[in-house]
Amino acid sequence: MSSTEIVQQVENWLTSERLIVKQQDDERAEAHFLIKYPHGPQGHMFAVVIPKERDLVACSSMTRVDLGQQGEMKKHMREDEIEWDEWVHDSRLQLIRTSVDWGMHMGHVDDKKPGPLQAFNVSLPIWFDGLTKNELMQTLRKLWLAKLGIIHEIKYAYGPGSGTPGPVDDWADRLKPQSGKKNTPEQTETQEIEFNDEMSFGSGFDPSEWA
Repeated sequence: MSSTEIVQQVENWLTSERLIVKQQDDERAEAHFLIKYPHGPQGHMFAVVIPKERDLVACSSMTRVDLGQQGEMKKHMREDEIEWDEWVHDSRLQLIRTSVDWGMHMGHVDDKKPGPLQAFNVSLPIWFDGLTKNELMQTLRKLWLAKLGIIHEIKYAYGPGSGTPGPVDDWADRLKPQSGKKNTPEQTETQEIEFNDEMSFGSGFDPSEWA
């Protein structure tokens, strides 16, 4: 199948499952969809991207940790550094066990990253020779469950939060408008991620992550 046919097929599969699909402008991709999965009020936002000059579909999602939860993490770090380190270690092991690609964004000053956990992302590629509707939907389900595992660990350990997205130090430069231009609402939506099962989720994806 050609890239055009793959794009149409993926979009058809997603819409056939009654998922909300929004096409995003992305010069690096044949198609960049933002979708809400699973269907319904508890859905999270995922990016489904078909990069140019690649033979894969990349699925990813990122979660931004609530400001109140970050505050509780800072308190934990001060009161019991060893126990905090163990919590971070266990969270990393939990993500490893899910068999998804992942990254954790820790709070930092310059090159020092003592915490707290400010955001995390999960992602998986599906190469064209293994692309089926079942593989696509199972990939989204696997990523969603990986997210839920960490989300519930955070809520259990650090409470429900304040309802306000916390800062993410790693995004400070990326979120700044370039060349004096302001970010459009669409650009902001794909960069800012909120931490709450009932809120919207956004995500970003870099095709170069898969060599």
